Amino acid sequence: METEKKEGLLSSFIKYFYGNFVVLLLGLVQLPLTTRLLATQEYGKTTMFTTAVTVIYIFAILGLDQAYIRYYYKDGVNRKTLFVQCLVPPLVLIIIFAVIYCFFSGTFNAFLFGATGISVIIPVVVYTITSVFERFLFLNIRMDQNGVLYSNLNILSKVLNVSFIILFAYLMGSDFRVVMYAMSGSLLVVTLIIGIRYAFITRKDKITRHDVSQKELLRYGIPFIPMLLMEWLLSSMDKWSIKIFNDFSETGIYGSAMQIMTIILTLKITFVAFWSPVAMEKYESSSEEECRAFFTDMFDKVQFLCMCVAFLLTIFRGVIVLILGKDYRDAISIIPFLTLMPVLSILFEMTGQGVKFTGKIKYFNYASFAAIICNLIGNTLLVPRYRGVGAALATAVTYMVYFALGTYFAFKCYPVRYRMREFILSLVVYCIYAVYATLTSDRVLSALIGLILLAVCCCVNRKTLKELISFLMTFIKKRRY
Repeated sequence: METEKKEGLLSSFIKYFYGNFVVLLLGLVQLPLTTRLLATQEYGKTTMFTTAVTVIYIFAILGLDQAYIRYYYKDGVNRKTLFVQCLVPPLVLIIIFAVIYCFFSGTFNAFLFGATGISVIIPVVVYTITSVFERFLFLNIRMDQNGVLYSNLNILSKVLNVSFIILFAYLMGSDFRVVMYAMSGSLLVVTLIIGIRYAFITRKDKITRHDVSQKELLRYGIPFIPMLLMEWLLSSMDKWSIKIFNDFSETGIYGSAMQIMTIILTLKITFVAFWSPVAMEKYESSSEEECRAFFTDMFDKVQFLCMCVAFLLTIFRGVIVLILGKDYRDAISIIPFLTLMPVLSILFEMTGQGVKFTGKIKYFNYASFAAIICNLIGNTLLVPRYRGVGAALATAVTYMVYFALGTYFAFKCYPVRYRMREFILSLVVYCIYAVYATLTSDRVLSALIGLILLAVCCCVNRKTLKELISFLMTFIKKRRY
């Protein structure tokens, strides 16, 4: 019975992952295409676009996306009513923000992009307003655990993005607006498709009163705003520091290294899309003992796989960075420590669930505040002297602090006995390797040492490795026959 449940989870995860794996392959086409079309300075400006629209979105969404996840499986909830309750307030707020932005766009755009005008305003407004619709429509697909549709839509989005980059590059040349228009265009087309789909499949559903009030949703969601804002700061302070202490060119190089993180970020996006509804459904429908045992077992396997991916990405970074173009080769020394950011983010998605279950979001804020102070100090001390490498190191240390504190607070809310010893040993081994890989210029020796240390990591996690191999062999045999 337990094996069947695990196979079901794996099958569900594969449905989510295959789409993002194709997206990853398309990203390996898009990234060198973009870095060869745009100079490092122009690419740096596109990085500012993503960080700017994200902060607008965080304030507008009011944490109601998290409320949608939390109450979706609750008894007595009308899901269409819940959808409307969660969508309307952010939509009204984002339109207000868009109007304010248009009035002050000259000042904002001059600082962010060094350029102003309607050609910059349009993609910012279109992207931010569309992103609200996209968030809740995609959430509905995730909460239905429709992994196949989720994957297909992600593939479509990436194909459109690459196509629009080629189109706008032909029309506009080497200009940072190319990426802005491509991102906005692909998001708009996909959102229209899933919006029409949602309207069709829910056309017979009635919006009726139910047990969850708007006030209750806002009470649950609004505390997520400072948490999400702090997470935004954690993920963007490195870029802002590089821009302030250096220039757009260095920001572009750092941004390209961050794009290489797509290999792990793809796993993160897939895992979050898969894990959030699974964890919430498990919490609502299982006994406490069964639920805690499930989380412990999943953490063992996910932390081991994440550390393996981190090692492999750093080992083969010399090959991966070749796709960027010669102007971006300095990104090779940024990758080792930067890799820890998506790894620890994935693991915190698991260990931090206790805070979400109990709704005590203030604990996320405590952890985020401490991490931001750490990040601010690290960037201030390291970026002026070590540039992108300093930002990567500061980011790595910050996420270690964030993971440690967040996990501690989550344990206070919902105690789960995660087996941390193997993970901490693997993390220490990787950090030692990251220091060496950052400093050395001998790529071949670095790769050999990385393979040896990866074997050490496998030895430390040999029990988990054995379970994964056994389960995978069983899964393959059943699919074969």
